[in-house]
Amino acid sequence: MEIEAITSAQGVDFSIVGLFFRAGIVVQLVMLILLLASFWSWAIIFQKLVTYRRVQRGTLDFDRRFWTEQPLDELYTSISDRPSGASERIFCAAMEEWRKSHRSDGGLITGTRSRIERAMSLAVTRETGSLTQGLDFLATVGSTAPFVGLFGTVWGIMRVFSDIGHQETTSLIVVAPGIGEALAATALGLMAAIPAVVFYNNLSAKADRLAGNFEDFADEFSTIMSRQLEG
Repeated sequence: MEIEAITSAQGVDFSIVGLFFRAGIVVQLVMLILLLASFWSWAIIFQKLVTYRRVQRGTLDFDRRFWTEQPLDELYTSISDRPSGASERIFCAAMEEWRKSHRSDGGLITGTRSRIERAMSLAVTRETGSLTQGLDFLATVGSTAPFVGLFGTVWGIMRVFSDIGHQETTSLIVVAPGIGEALAATALGLMAAIPAVVFYNNLSAKADRLAGNFEDFADEFSTIMSRQLEG
């Protein structure tokens, strides 16, 4: 009898797909939620990796242009219509406020320096917020996915015990498929959580470095403007 049960259990499909279609509706919903969370997490990860690489390249290119002998007014005129990078947008925000601060007689309105610094600060905040957008979803998936998977596992185990009670047997053919369905939910939870946590930490560090570059540029440009205002 036991040999027949083992043989029958060996014929059961224990793949993720097979376990999904054999699972109950609650465990299926848990698996679907985890699969969707994992898919969306990877979409955010790839999008952020591409975005950060583009931002870093654009920042380096703009820095080379900014620190050449080209006058700042000419640089602003050449990029003001369509600033393509974060550093360019921060620079344009400051230059726009600089031009607005001139009176019709050529003099400067009082408080020009503080307004320029505030304009750059707001631009840095916007660019930093754009960099970190979506990372909170990775943090949420990383912290909650294991527990969602655990819920599916607990529910699946409860279903196994219910089946044992109804059939009044602990045969392997009764227990093994249910245990497999239950553990599959935990496995999917870990598959969603681990990459989310790893890349959240990695992307957060990259976003902090880029934001630091923006703030350094804003400070340097503020120093340049201060020298011109005092001169």
